[in-house]
Amino acid sequence: MRSLSTYSVFKKVCPRCGGREFTPLGEGKLTEMYEVVAARVERQLHVQEKLRCRCGEGILTADPPDKVFDRTRFGPTFMAQVAVSKCADSIPLYRQAKAWRRAGVPVNDSTLGDLFHATARASNVLYERLLALIAVDPLVLADETKMPVQAKGKTRTAWIWDFIAKDADEKTLIAYVFSNSRSGETPLRVLANTLGKLLVDGYTAYNKVTVPGGRERAGCHAHARRKFFEALSTAPAEATQAMDFILELYRVERAAWETGLARTPAHLAMRQERSKPVMEAFHAWLEAERPKHLPKGPMGEAIKYALNQWDALSLFLTDAALPLDNNESERALRVCALGRKNFLFVGNDDAGENLAGLYSLIATCEANGVNAVEYLADVLIRVQIHPASRLDELLPHRWKPPAAEPSA
Repeated sequence: MRSLSTYSVFKKVCPRCGGREFTPLGEGKLTEMYEVVAARVERQLHVQEKLRCRCGEGILTADPPDKVFDRTRFGPTFMAQVAVSKCADSIPLYRQAKAWRRAGVPVNDSTLGDLFHATARASNVLYERLLALIAVDPLVLADETKMPVQAKGKTRTAWIWDFIAKDADEKTLIAYVFSNSRSGETPLRVLANTLGKLLVDGYTAYNKVTVPGGRERAGCHAHARRKFFEALSTAPAEATQAMDFILELYRVERAAWETGLARTPAHLAMRQERSKPVMEAFHAWLEAERPKHLPKGPMGEAIKYALNQWDALSLFLTDAALPLDNNESERALRVCALGRKNFLFVGNDDAGENLAGLYSLIATCEANGVNAVEYLADVLIRVQIHPASRLDELLPHRWKPPAAEPSA
């Protein structure tokens, strides 16, 4: 978006005396207005000069414009826009094709599908590197959601998992992984033989990596609270009391952020001084309440969940960098849920893996304030010739736009 400055023009006739002699009076009045300027799509014709040597044998042809792959009529920025529109804005390809045709581009949704998958293949090495960096981080957040896959006469259920970490500069890294299974196979494939903490809900699939010699499991207080919220209709007083305990924990966290102490030793001291007594009182209350409720009732289930997860829920008392919940990973899955609603399913497993890869790069761009279209348009070309030893320079959280060429 660009800013445009104009000056309003009017007839210079005094409304009182009819005179035409005026002198400046301060600065002009500024009125701001946003207006839509239609997108411009260029059909570029590049003429490649051909030269022949006087010997009659040697022929030289000028280089063609940079392309992501041979024999395509579409440039890297066009391909980047298609990928970002689908992965960030959840716009199905057939809707994009309609919009492009209105802009004068003769394209159909199958062609956009080819471009989308070509974009994923060209950037796959960056996705794999991003996932590898997340896997070795000392703190990883994870969650999963459904992603239907087209099958004969119906769809079958697959899954998209997300894994989130932060680098040494506190920049957010997000990677999605497509899988046909909701078993522990995917967390194990991503996080096997890594150390640190894994912040997740109570789903047992994560048990495969939270084992002795592996990652330490941290629990999500938001999930625990949700169980008590669901019990409000059957045990309002008890459920409210449980949520009040959890609310007090969040008050301590808010105080740490407001005072600038978050993730510091002082924050850990606050947790030990204020949060630990709350957790001790909460645990004693849960044990006292457990016999009073049906084990299979909403309140009984909520109490059982909290007690079964107690060690994981208490781990935040030992690490100031550990959040109280994995809401960040849940939020990162919203784009997948919206995509599922808008384009319904992916065509096959390869398409699901391509979608996960582009979701990862684009979501990491957005998490770090990087323009995803500009990023992809640049790296789709650069990654083909960039030294492998410096691949990290092309990751979304480290990428720098190319320097502008000096004007002639």
